[in-house]
Amino acid sequence: MVTLFCIRPKGFNVGNDAIFLAMQHFIYEAFGEVVNLISLPATSRYESEAKAGLTSKTIYEINQYGHGVIVGGGNLYENGELDVSLDALEALEAPMMLFSLSRGRIYNRLHKMVNRTDAMPSSVIKALNDKASYSLARDKATQSYLQSIGCKNSEVGGCPTLFLDRVAERLPKIPEQYKDSALISIRNPVLMSIPLKKQIQVHSDLTKIIVFLREEGFRDVRLLCHDYRDISFAASFADIDYVYSGDVYSYLALLRSCALNVSYRLHSVLPCLAFGTGVINISYDERALSLLETIGFGECNIDMIRRDDIVTEVVNQHQRIKDLHTLRAQAREKWEQLYSVMSDTFRKFAGEVVACRDQQQ
Repeated sequence: MVTLFCIRPKGFNVGNDAIFLAMQHFIYEAFGEVVNLISLPATSRYESEAKAGLTSKTIYEINQYGHGVIVGGGNLYENGELDVSLDALEALEAPMMLFSLSRGRIYNRLHKMVNRTDAMPSSVIKALNDKASYSLARDKATQSYLQSIGCKNSEVGGCPTLFLDRVAERLPKIPEQYKDSALISIRNPVLMSIPLKKQIQVHSDLTKIIVFLREEGFRDVRLLCHDYRDISFAASFADIDYVYSGDVYSYLALLRSCALNVSYRLHSVLPCLAFGTGVINISYDERALSLLETIGFGECNIDMIRRDDIVTEVVNQHQRIKDLHTLRAQAREKWEQLYSVMSDTFRKFAGEVVACRDQQQ
């Protein structure tokens, strides 16, 4: 039996669980069997006393009975939420794969792209990539950055949530009142790394978007919270219900069943594209901009920092929502290329992991 450690973001955001669920498809496909998959948080920041990250404690255990380790997926390069001991990393014996990791810049108050203040240091990112057998960047911007700091073994792999339709049969049935509804995937603006003036504008924009959707005939319009920290913001709207589920299966079932999703959340957009659900994306950082460009949907994105009238942009996108099917078909070749990169890389990684296991027996 193969034992894999997965060091991944957990925290509060159900989107991280969606990535993990999608990644499991590639793991089981590559190994051709059920593996022992030990999932640990990338950082102990949210779980006191927890074993986390690539530290001396976790690497010691990986060396004791692990056959491989996967780091990701998520934006761990970008927000520095991966605990790493470089000395312990040197002692790692099992093969390591960096999977679907991203590093994007944010807009400052002058609307120029700048590095985040909590971004992982380049020296640590370089050390991780030097140690890894395989490294898949989530998007083109991340790949360009990795190349700029001398990482030679990385390539663009995309995000596995783009292929969640492969596990759709595992999703539960949704109550009738949620079907054919319009959902707005929100993020509490205080958690957005955006200029303060734009943070203040989010509530007003959402209020107008809600009115528009109701005028378009959606009798059931709800705010979808991905993170319990979104709930306080959702509760500030007096005339609309919100829905929250920390269970990834229920969350994905909602996205699959709704008629339209207007989203400030990248990891509701990608599942919607996978399921064929109508979706309108609003982004505010390089992470989302680059990934949407990578998968062939850059022109469909609404950049809330660079655009003055977000509501008009949403209206215009909704008028063209029927074109989404055609756009998905046009992007299919890019998606299949990304799928092949992920699938082939996992197969190669599986070969190294099995060899590691056989040597230990």
